[in-house]
Amino acid sequence: MVLGYAAKKGVERGRKVRMDSTVVKTTIHAPTDSSLLWDGIRVLTRLLKRADQRFGFELYTDHTKRAKRRMLAVQHTGSASERTAAYHDLLKVAKKVVGYARRSVEHVEGEADAAKLKGELTHFAGLLERVMDQTHRRVFGGEKVRAADKLVSLFEPHTDIIVKDRRDTLFGHKIFVAGGASGLILDCKIERGNPPDTALALPMLERQEALYRRVPRQAALDGGFASKDNLKDAKALGIQDVCFQKKRGLKVGEMTRSSWVYKRLRDFRAGIEGLISFLKRAFGLDRCTWRGAEAFGSYVQASVLTANLLTLARHLLA
Repeated sequence: MVLGYAAKKGVERGRKVRMDSTVVKTTIHAPTDSSLLWDGIRVLTRLLKRADQRFGFELYTDHTKRAKRRMLAVQHTGSASERTAAYHDLLKVAKKVVGYARRSVEHVEGEADAAKLKGELTHFAGLLERVMDQTHRRVFGGEKVRAADKLVSLFEPHTDIIVKDRRDTLFGHKIFVAGGASGLILDCKIERGNPPDTALALPMLERQEALYRRVPRQAALDGGFASKDNLKDAKALGIQDVCFQKKRGLKVGEMTRSSWVYKRLRDFRAGIEGLISFLKRAFGLDRCTWRGAEAFGSYVQASVLTANLLTLARHLLA
């Protein structure tokens, strides 16, 4: 609706686009196996106490003090043997607590909120079992668990592990952003996992065609999108000039009509970094503060919509 109104008013025609990717973080603490085990134990114990108070379930023992001591021992000991022993006992406690939770589900019956409590007990017991499995594989099996298989939060289990430039590790979701010459955000796509930018170049350009019922005349993309196949496919869509910030073996004559056009588009592409910074600084897109996977998507779209409304208002009032 906003982009349609912008097109009607002549603010943005979608003929020139720039694209980049970024990461929106989720609100989680730095994940370690020991802290995740502790999270699961304390949350399930809290739910077991609720089952005791509301439904009289008493077949459990509170191991939270013991679990916290073991978690702190793992994090602060300098001895590998002591750390392994602490992990062994922490896993033992976690297994007991999961067993209590599974038995409590059979006991909780009757009242209106019983289904909700049973659902929470089952949910967190399953997540804790996942953490126990990955901890056992890593600590005792010496296995390097794939990022896609890791659980990094019991409270935001949808969180992905994103490694940027082989240096920074972020926890959240990767999003792909397309901006126009007007400063409006034309598209924002949330991806699961950590897909390479090259895999999203063509789909993002095709989404522009679906949005404006024609492809843009010019497209400027970050160097991470560059590949010979992406250039070929973009040209096949009918885009006249395709500029990748880093050439990666591509010739300027293959991408654009002239070196002058390439330089102009390369400078134009840099503006998408400013737009992303604007979204993060002014509209909270650096970190999502809403809970849940569905809420994450709503938060991102709300941030983009608010930024677009402000940008559009500035154009119309200028």
